[in-house]
Amino acid sequence: MNALPALAIVIPLLFAALAMGIRLNPRAAHGLAMTGAALHLALAVALFIRVAHHGIQTVYLGAWASPFGICLAVDPLAAVMVVLTGIIGLCAIVYAGSGTDPGLVANGFYSLLHILLAGITGAFLTADLFNLYVWFEVMLMSSFGLLVMGRKKIQLDGGVKYVVINIVATLLFITALGLTYGMTGTLNMADLHLKLARVDHVGLRAAVSMLFVAAFGIKAGIFPLYFWLPAAYHTLPLPVAALFAGLLTKVGVYALIRLTTLIFVVDATFICSVLLVLAMLTMVSGVLGAAAHTDIRRILSFHIISQVGYMVLGIALFTPMALAGAVFYLMHHIIVKTSLFLVGGMIRHSGGGFDLDGLGGLYVRQPLLAFLFFIPAFSLAGFPPFSGFWAKMILIQAGIEAGAVIVVTVAIIVGLLTLYSMTKIWDQVFWKPAPEQAEKQDPVLNNPSVWMLAPVAMLVLLTVAIGLGAEPVYRLAVKSAEFLLQPALYVQAVLGKGAL
Repeated sequence: MNALPALAIVIPLLFAALAMGIRLNPRAAHGLAMTGAALHLALAVALFIRVAHHGIQTVYLGAWASPFGICLAVDPLAAVMVVLTGIIGLCAIVYAGSGTDPGLVANGFYSLLHILLAGITGAFLTADLFNLYVWFEVMLMSSFGLLVMGRKKIQLDGGVKYVVINIVATLLFITALGLTYGMTGTLNMADLHLKLARVDHVGLRAAVSMLFVAAFGIKAGIFPLYFWLPAAYHTLPLPVAALFAGLLTKVGVYALIRLTTLIFVVDATFICSVLLVLAMLTMVSGVLGAAAHTDIRRILSFHIISQVGYMVLGIALFTPMALAGAVFYLMHHIIVKTSLFLVGGMIRHSGGGFDLDGLGGLYVRQPLLAFLFFIPAFSLAGFPPFSGFWAKMILIQAGIEAGAVIVVTVAIIVGLLTLYSMTKIWDQVFWKPAPEQAEKQDPVLNNPSVWMLAPVAMLVLLTVAIGLGAEPVYRLAVKSAEFLLQPALYVQAVLGKGAL
């Protein structure tokens, strides 16, 4: 059973290699990719169950003892994130069966998807900052390959912006790693928790922590270095865009959580004061960008930014309820945002495009599609009783209890503007009369395929389940927050009970 964390990374890498062998057969490659994604999800669920029953799971790879060996550690938050990675990966790969270009498949489309899943999983499971850097690079290489695979001008343009800003993040990250190792002689997260508290140079600690905030903030898409996200995501094939939207920025948010609750706990007050300002600016700038655009993909991309602001807000408030709200928001947003991007692909399939001005009448022609859009869209806006309502309510209550009146006001206003954006899409795509050219289309020919409907329906059902069954999900978020606020449990699991 101790092999489960390693297998959760190895299996996607194995299927990435296998997919290369049959990439010239699109149907067989898709079937193999779905098998790998399903097995990855099964391993993630098994790991989650083991953590729930037996506590934090750790495994050192090789014969090296702590804190020098490569360690994987799975606490409740990491277990939840790996399960969500498995769900989103499977849904994206199933959706890809709706008509992914055989040329993309022949160029290694499914292999890169599995490598990306391995990188994301590794980032969630690693207990070492250097290996977090390694997994970030695995994610960067595979995601860049997926960005430019179509070789179109718009993809190359978006890919260049994406890779340049992420190289900046890499440089900041590796600089921070070097300084951290120079201060402490270790990069093991649990060991850093102990040794950073003994570093007397407060200014150096603060400077290094800000380098990490900048590096992880770029990955998360927080203000002001988020412009790569809306510039790149709208150029991607829809299954890839959905996978990116659901998971990539959340790895950055996850890293910020580890930074404040485990690694730089001694400087958490300072870091959180910076994050509080960035959270407000991220929420506002993201939602205003969404309000200004008429392309569905760009609207949804800017909303990733604004919603990341809510998660960072939960980290910045740094109370048990706020951290539980951040975890709840992570679970809600990963599912909702993925489903919205997949629904965006169905809208293009049925309506012929992504621009709101050229769409209309889909409520009459595709009532099921309207239903599948309505639930995640209004959940994103925080409409009761959907999951987004509970996520926002927890954070707003945490803000009120912390006396952060200005932040709470900003969060409420951003929620209203999010509702405006979702209403705009609903009105233009589903409610207004169809354009003349759309009325001439045969609705039967444009019905979404089962490859589209199945993963979207699964995600929408999960959204409804979280909304109607919010209490057990909230309890899970609270349990995750409790572990985060007791770093001694993580340190003892990784370094042994005699470490403290």
